[in-house]
Amino acid sequence: MEEEEGAEAGPLAVVMDVLPPRMTPKEEGSLPYLRIKDQTPTILTKAIDALHRHKSEFFEKHGEVGTEAEKKAISLLSKLRNELQTDKPFLPLTDNCLDADIWNKYLEYHHTLLNENNKKISWFQSPWLYVECYMYRRIHEALVLSSPISYFDVFKESKERNFFESQEAIKTLCSYLQDLKKRIENLDEKQLKDEFLKLFQIVLWGNKCDLALSPNQSIPQTSSPLAVLEDLKPYILVNNLDYLWSLLISRKKMRQETFSITRVDFIMDNAGFELVTDLVMADFLLASKLATEIHFHGKSIPWFVSDTNKNDIYWLIEQLKAANTKCMSECGINWEYYLKHSWIYQDHMFWTLPHEYCTMSQVATDLYAELEKSNLILFKGDLNYRKLVGDRKWDFTVPFHQALNGFHPAPLCSIRTLKTEVQVGLAPGQGEEITDTDPQWMTTGKYGRDFSGSSFGCPCHP
Repeated sequence: MEEEEGAEAGPLAVVMDVLPPRMTPKEEGSLPYLRIKDQTPTILTKAIDALHRHKSEFFEKHGEVGTEAEKKAISLLSKLRNELQTDKPFLPLTDNCLDADIWNKYLEYHHTLLNENNKKISWFQSPWLYVECYMYRRIHEALVLSSPISYFDVFKESKERNFFESQEAIKTLCSYLQDLKKRIENLDEKQLKDEFLKLFQIVLWGNKCDLALSPNQSIPQTSSPLAVLEDLKPYILVNNLDYLWSLLISRKKMRQETFSITRVDFIMDNAGFELVTDLVMADFLLASKLATEIHFHGKSIPWFVSDTNKNDIYWLIEQLKAANTKCMSECGINWEYYLKHSWIYQDHMFWTLPHEYCTMSQVATDLYAELEKSNLILFKGDLNYRKLVGDRKWDFTVPFHQALNGFHPAPLCSIRTLKTEVQVGLAPGQGEEITDTDPQWMTTGKYGRDFSGSSFGCPCHP
């Protein structure tokens, strides 16, 4: 086992003495290799195309300076694409963003480790998670260095298209929420639990809409998210919703005596349709009094094509408010009000660093302290899962809480559809049995983990 896979020192210290190797694109034909070889150049090409399509807009806003900035950004992204395709060594960041020094120290740290083995930090020789994060941070650098168009989000159009192409599903979901809120006070505990289970499954399957994995096509939600739930249940591999329900309903009953709060944190993933499912769930949690406080954690910069940032939330709400359908406009108006009064949106640079989450208590002590105030943290999507468990080659049956490697700020849950070959917490033989019938089950998004959970190191699933 290479030194980088064992105990790490300094700001990257971890708890376990021995860890499985990280996923890397070194092996030709492997999933990480194919993703880096085939998908990431396409993502960069589409980013370049987005800049080119807005050339006239940049000129109208900024004159010749805007035109030159567009040319510079395209040149930097083209250079980045060439570095990737020819497996060049990683370069330090040269912008003046607050996180640049952290990134460069992380690069130096990996150089130190790999130089001992005469290896280089490059696109096909480095940990896969690091490679992907590095690419998106370099995309951001290209825009930062291209003032005055540094504000431009090269992925904005893709996120917006996913929203517009999912209109019917969004309308169905908004209509269901509005009707549910009208009768929620009259629901008994069993009926309330049924609604809780239903909406959480919608949140899970909304994670299928991940544009980073399909740069050549949109993945809209075209069918009713409610109508397909029964058909999708067999594809849920780990289901710990009963524990989540028990945790929240117990606190609700306790609050009636102690006047305490119940805080739920969403560590967000994709914009578009998935973001709607998150907001619907948050609305329901408050309306049902299962939660009294909602915190959303998004990205501070454009990230992994479709990840949610603050602009995405406010753009989506404006679209809903302007919708011709009453249920959609009501949701938009309500959610705008909540974001001003009862929902809290936060971003933090840690979410766009390459670090595994087990390092958060040392790398981002303020964020870790904030999450410790939560009563339940919901980590959405594949990238968050990979950072939770370190994107390593774990055995399927390793308990989720063990793979978290000491990361336990509060009771937490991971909600994802499977798109990478990183899986833990399965029953003995479960992974092998599925492989026999569906060899690609870990990468297609067909299966969901609804829901891996951990409560201060105690596994919430068998």
